[in-house]
Amino acid sequence: MSVDIAIRKTLRSDDRHFELDVAIASEQRRIVLFGPSGSGKSLTLRAVAGLLTPDAGHVFVDGRVLYDSASRVDLPTRAREVAYVYQDYALFPHLTVAQNIGFGLDRGWLNPRRRRHDERVRAWIDSFELGNVADSYPSRISGGQRQRVALARALVSEPSIVVLDEPFAALDPALRGRMRSELMALQARHDLQLMVITHDPADVEALDGHTFEIRDGRVVGTPDRPPLVG
Repeated sequence: MSVDIAIRKTLRSDDRHFELDVAIASEQRRIVLFGPSGSGKSLTLRAVAGLLTPDAGHVFVDGRVLYDSASRVDLPTRAREVAYVYQDYALFPHLTVAQNIGFGLDRGWLNPRRRRHDERVRAWIDSFELGNVADSYPSRISGGQRQRVALARALVSEPSIVVLDEPFAALDPALRGRMRSELMALQARHDLQLMVITHDPADVEALDGHTFEIRDGRVVGTPDRPPLVG
């Protein structure tokens, strides 16, 4: 699996502007974007997922062209096979665990039926050991379980790549270590392509992926290598 991203985007708001100019290329299964808040990490993920249109550049995943300004390709979000896991998990509070997982399987705005679970939903419920909370609502389950529900919802559609926005930031310190281990075990078990963003050096060390440090909208190096000069 290869990931090749080179994008430019200028964002303006009143008298402020931000220049994103990021180039990332990797053939590793676990890619980590590291840097402080506001550095451009989330903007990069949004461009990969089709939630942000760059001004120029390209996004290639495993040879598929998701975006290429030169050839005027800009696949819609649903066609990209990219699963986006938000920092706060973005679970629907009025839907059960099973309904949340199955929400993206059908087109349209109808909620999945509460008592009828798609076989794919049941498979991920079993894989993530969520059977005892399948009919519970997000407010009734733990932070770790909410993260697993968000991941299951992302994976049920069999994406080519999963992008995770600060997946451990909302967890208490005691749970972070276990969830890092769970994420890596999950990746190994299902051979997932992951792109994770974080501002926490402990995440970088634990995930041990191909790490790119981003500051002020540009790749400047990695945590174990001095920033590039010039």
